[in-house]
Amino acid sequence: MIENTAQTRRRLPRSEREKLIVDEAIRFFAEVGFEGQTRALANRLGVTQPLLYRYFPDKESLIDRVYAEVFVGGWENGWTALLSDRSRPLRDRLINLYVSYSQANFSYERVRLFMFASLKDREIANRYLSFIRETLFVPLIHEIRIEAGLNNQRPVSEFEIECVAGLHGAIGYVGMRRWIYNAPVPDEVTKVITSLIATFLQGAPAAFAALAADPATH
Repeated sequence: MIENTAQTRRRLPRSEREKLIVDEAIRFFAEVGFEGQTRALANRLGVTQPLLYRYFPDKESLIDRVYAEVFVGGWENGWTALLSDRSRPLRDRLINLYVSYSQANFSYERVRLFMFASLKDREIANRYLSFIRETLFVPLIHEIRIEAGLNNQRPVSEFEIECVAGLHGAIGYVGMRRWIYNAPVPDEVTKVITSLIATFLQGAPAAFAALAADPATH
């Protein structure tokens, strides 16, 4: 909480005060959803609502910042390079990527914000889905095509997108069970991820080959 005193506000650099607001906003929206009011957030921070608007002129700009921190910030640039490193087996690349992804994103705040965005704010959800589609799904499709010995030049199909989205959703469900449903999850999440990826790769190349041979899917 930010102390509501003039002395404290003068002492803290603007960037630090802004970070405190964003961090608390992430916790706040994770608890109550994006419909939560900025007045309630200001009360939690111990500041006035007008002061809050000095840093973020409206609720939309604050939510945009939360989106950047949680959704876009939840993806590390090194994962893109890892996925395309063909000196290593695709299975190993995917396991390393998704173990790191789960460690970075399967927190109370991030999982619940993903859920609230899907339920209440389609604009945020669509932005995230577009981001993850281009950052993860499309590159992974190209890697699976190479595994299957397929033409990698033709446009990505929605059927292929659905296939890799299924893997992403299955792994994401581990975080959902813990932070949305309050259901027990295995202590060794790495083993769960490894099993899901191994199962996926047993069938994905053949499924992609069948899709490539079916004109109706092009």
